[in-house]
Amino acid sequence: MTGIEGNAARHRRPLRADAQRNEDRLLETAAAVFAREGAGASVKDIAREAGVGVGTLYRRFPSKELLVEAVYRQEVRRLCEAAPHLAATLPPVDALRTWMERFIDFMAAKSGMADALRVVLTDDGERLQTRALLAEAIDHLLSSGEGRSAARPEADAQDVLMALGGISLMAAGENRRDLATRLIDLLLRGVVRS
Repeated sequence: MTGIEGNAARHRRPLRADAQRNEDRLLETAAAVFAREGAGASVKDIAREAGVGVGTLYRRFPSKELLVEAVYRQEVRRLCEAAPHLAATLPPVDALRTWMERFIDFMAAKSGMADALRVVLTDDGERLQTRALLAEAIDHLLSSGEGRSAARPEADAQDVLMALGGISLMAAGENRRDLATRLIDLLLRGVVRS
């Protein structure tokens, strides 16, 4: 269990398969809705779009803040878990590019939840833990596969993470997702061997 899963996850009973599917659908839908509409999105709309009743949503997440926290934790976990899979199934540069694109999407969802996250994530240690987990995922991609690594030796995972954060802010400020893709291409030219 990673540090990002938090204490609440350790004490929860496993869900029935149908309840787990509902929760997964709720979290996936909530991430998309928060990215699109921000933290002001209606939980009723999230439930409807996920194809579940609002009672199901409130049984799993009694407050919007708990829903936001769960979405955030799931998105971080998915992003970190994607790195080994991408490294194993794609050429190194494609794996890194795909992960970077997913990171930008994660940041868009996180931005949509920013106000609520400030209330939920008050522990600096947790933010630093998240940053470390994301840098570890990047490091895995930078050094994936014996002899397959396409990264320059001086490429540093923390630097790449900070650059991606900047790309995310610039693209969001301009409201242009296509700008993020172009800037990722530029970043890759600096990270990847010629």
